[in-house]
Amino acid sequence: MTTATISAQDINKLRQATGAGMMDCRKALTETNGDFEAAIDWLRKQGQKVAAKRSDREAKEGVVIAQTTADNKTGIVVCVSCETDFVSKNADFVAFAKSIADAAITHNVQNLDGLLNVKVGDLTVAAMVDEKLATIGEKIGVTKFERIDAPYVSSYIHGAYRIGVLVGLDKESAEVGKDVAMQIAALNPVAVDASSVPADVIAREKDIIMELMKQDPKMAGKPAEMIAKIAEGKMGAFFKEQTLTAQAFVKDGSKSVGDYLKEAGNITVTAFKRIALG
Repeated sequence: MTTATISAQDINKLRQATGAGMMDCRKALTETNGDFEAAIDWLRKQGQKVAAKRSDREAKEGVVIAQTTADNKTGIVVCVSCETDFVSKNADFVAFAKSIADAAITHNVQNLDGLLNVKVGDLTVAAMVDEKLATIGEKIGVTKFERIDAPYVSSYIHGAYRIGVLVGLDKESAEVGKDVAMQIAALNPVAVDASSVPADVIAREKDIIMELMKQDPKMAGKPAEMIAKIAEGKMGAFFKEQTLTAQAFVKDGSKSVGDYLKEAGNITVTAFKRIALG
């Protein structure tokens, strides 16, 4: 097997994503042959308190726009990325990103490829990006696109266009939509509830939990049934922290988001999308 070359840039990227030390990041990348996601798992298996990799870590700078159709039946969130915060904070660049989001709504865009091919005036969005790149002399791109269709969709933009959230509800409630969107922006859940957590995420968490338990001297000699029961308990904690309806409600920590939704009229979150920079 060919050994991957681990660059200083790779190490720095892992440090920024996890907060782990330089030597630990180097070791993690070396042990996993340069696989970034596997390196994060390696660090976690050593007991380091780092977050699982999320796709919203990829874009460093740019603008995230979330908006809905006038009837709130459809929502889109789009990331227009750039290289520096100097460009991302420029009013003209923000307006450029908003024009792309408007095009997505106007043309009922379904996915990123579709967005790049729709026209704004005489130019496709892809051509607009090329033209803007030539103007500002910095690499830019429409890097992420998400869409939700639901009986009611709320959109929320947080932190000077750094996080965009869509929330689909089974019935209309602007207040609930905003509250839940703010919750998602703040705590970044992996799914609506335990039943909707992807199987690969569950398998990954279980693998990390079992590896940590193997390294715990207190677990030595314990029956397999007991270890499995403890592992299930730890997975329960994961679901409580990482799934939306089980999380403590940020506006009132005495209740869960699920409790809040029930009190608000038995409202159900049908889906959510979150795109973030940094």
